Amino acid sequence: MQENLYIYKILVTFATHFWIYIRIMKIKNQRLEAIRLIISSQQLGNQEELMTALQKEGFSLTQATLSRDLKQLKVAKASTLSGQYIYVLPNETMYKRVNKTSTLREMMQVPGFLSINFSGNMGVIKTRPGYASAIAWNIDRSDMPQILGTIAGDDTIFIVLKEGAVQQEVIEALGQVVPNMK
Repeated sequence: MQENLYIYKILVTFATHFWIYIRIMKIKNQRLEAIRLIISSQQLGNQEELMTALQKEGFSLTQATLSRDLKQLKVAKASTLSGQYIYVLPNETMYKRVNKTSTLREMMQVPGFLSINFSGNMGVIKTRPGYASAIAWNIDRSDMPQILGTIAGDDTIFIVLKEGAVQQEVIEALGQVVPNMK
């Protein structure tokens, strides 16, 4: 009986610590995503400016945590044409700097899909920067009979349609997978 109680206590302790770890990692991932979006939409030259932008979005963190996050994201500083140094994301991340600044909440509410055009059995979907890969993944996983496959870049998806596929049917099928596609 004592042994069962001991095992139970160990399992409860483990489950509690595991739940706390998952919660912390979820918050960290949200914070890292916020840092990526803020850096890609604003010209920030120091950690204080970035910390202020994060606080406006509801994140509370120390300078040491921000420094570790920037290191993990491999954020660097680059010179602008005016000679200022601003934070930039590495090339392998799929975020392009945008000219119009928006709050993080506004960016998260806008869908990634922008447009679709066809030529014969080929289609090109335009997305917001960084969205093409995720949307193409969703299209490929949906097993649409009209689509043979996709190739995604940063903001463009190339789709190959099955011979004889009707474009309107493809658009309707994509509308089930791609948010806000009409």
